[in-house]
Amino acid sequence: MRKVRWLIAFALVSLIAPAFGQDAGTKLSWKFEKGKTFYQEMNTETSQTMKVMGSDIKQKQNQTFYFSWTPVEEKDGTWEIKQKIEGVKMRIEIGGQPIEYDSTKEGQTSTALSDFFKQLVGSEFTLKVNKEYKVVEIKGRDDFLKKLTNANPQMEPLLKQILSEDALKEMADPTFAAVPNKEVKKDATWERTSKLNMGPIGTYENTYKYKYDGPDKDKKKEKISVETTLKYTAPTGDAVGGGLPFKIKSASLASKNANGTILFDAEKGRVDESNMSVELSGDLNIEIGGQAPAVKLDQTQKTTVKTSDTNPIGKK
Repeated sequence: MRKVRWLIAFALVSLIAPAFGQDAGTKLSWKFEKGKTFYQEMNTETSQTMKVMGSDIKQKQNQTFYFSWTPVEEKDGTWEIKQKIEGVKMRIEIGGQPIEYDSTKEGQTSTALSDFFKQLVGSEFTLKVNKEYKVVEIKGRDDFLKKLTNANPQMEPLLKQILSEDALKEMADPTFAAVPNKEVKKDATWERTSKLNMGPIGTYENTYKYKYDGPDKDKKKEKISVETTLKYTAPTGDAVGGGLPFKIKSASLASKNANGTILFDAEKGRVDESNMSVELSGDLNIEIGGQAPAVKLDQTQKTTVKTSDTNPIGKK
């Protein structure tokens, strides 16, 4: 059971650690149509090495989430949108031992970790997105937590801290907040900041700097380049520990080579695809079983999001 808790804890950390020519200008703004569902396939590859007391602990993770988004209604410029997790694929490799789960396939072997991820599938949220296309409200958290804790009751205290309402809003916000939602000219720039408090895992502050590069000639979409600065702060006070099998006492982490591109479909009024990558490295002081060895962390993460009118699971 302790091993399972460790694996789930590592998976959660990786899930969260650090999801977007014209002289006359081009309008880069979302367009929603009541009842018209669109889908997103989000794939994240993470490679992590932790050096602890002279030994390397390596972890690789490949995860794919399939989301559907359905605009329900608009009132005074605020849209109500239904989000559903249609499917999940996960492969986690820790110390050379792989654990896999794929909701799109039948006959999956049941494990504690696969049962945890299985509960994600079918989960639904109701979001309210305001005129600035910022997520200002999200419903469905209680039912979501109930599903997850039914599979793993020991995780309830931790999940309640990590998956707060504010955290869920911040996780959903990048889907809509990456574009300026107005007419811009080539080389126009804008910024966005976000703060994600993950309780015992720590706090992530991101600053995104966007630049409109003009039309992409190959894919005939509007190209936006992105540079990201990530600041990580270790948990403090009562948040230290908080249900994890370890305590993050202090940390000094910095991001580099954090950049990417967004291709925006101006005609459909949505992000067509995006590619983001980030490298994170630094030192951690983690207490495990009363000991607090120094940990050197090196991590690379690449995330790709693709949008379509039809469910990509059905295509496969």
